[in-house]
Formats: sequence, C-alpha cells, structure tokens
Amino acid sequence: MLPAAHRMRRSADFQQAVRRGARGGRDTLVVHLTTTTDPGPPAVGLVVSKAVGNAVTRNRVKRRLRALVTARLDALPAGSLLVVRAQAAAAGATSSRLAQDLDAALAGAGRRLARRQDG
Repeated sequence: MLPAAHRMRRSADFQQAVRRGARGGRDTLVVHLTTTTDPGPPAVGLVVSKAVGNAVTRNRVKRRLRALVTARLDALPAGSLLVVRAQAAAAGATSSRLAQDLDAALAGAGRRLARRQDG
C-alpha cells in the first residue's frame, strides 16, 4: 500500500508531472518525473486506462504497480512528482518484467531530468 503522504491527489500535480516532467518509457509503462520546490515527500500517481483491460485487470495492474513504486520511494528525490502510466502490455506482463521496466524507465527519466537541471 502506498502511504497517504506519498499519494498524488490533485489533478494539477498530475498535469505538472506529465507536461513538465522528464519521460522514460518501456513496453509496459511510461513514467513522468519532475521536481518541485516543495521539500516534502515524493508524490506518486498511477494512470491505468481502459486500454489495459477490464476493471479486474486494471485493478490488478494498479496493485502491482503500487507495490513496486512503494518499494522504490526512498530512491525518489524529496519534493518530486512521479506519474506511472500503464500501457496495454502491462496486463500480461509478469511482476518481474514490470519491475525491470519500472527501474529502466525511472533511470531514463532521472537522467533526462538531471540534464535539464544542469543545463
């Protein structure tokens, strides 16, 4: 379960992460990562559309992604906003595949975000 302090609730936060954030993508998911001036804990939001499958499938994908992101909260910078968007391939992916894709997408987005901040 994602702790309440780390849940993204406002649509403005989702918009900020998606529009201004650095993107990292894989076959099963896409992440959008940005930082804010707020030194608070990182906030995470999940987007799982109907393209992923029916309600049962979408909820299963959300639970798996939520568990994977919770395990990686310590690696996110303070004040960051992270949106994880599931692709249709996430429905049939194993948890280990989702974990690999999440790690790779986060690494890519983190590199892009660092380049933006340095330059």
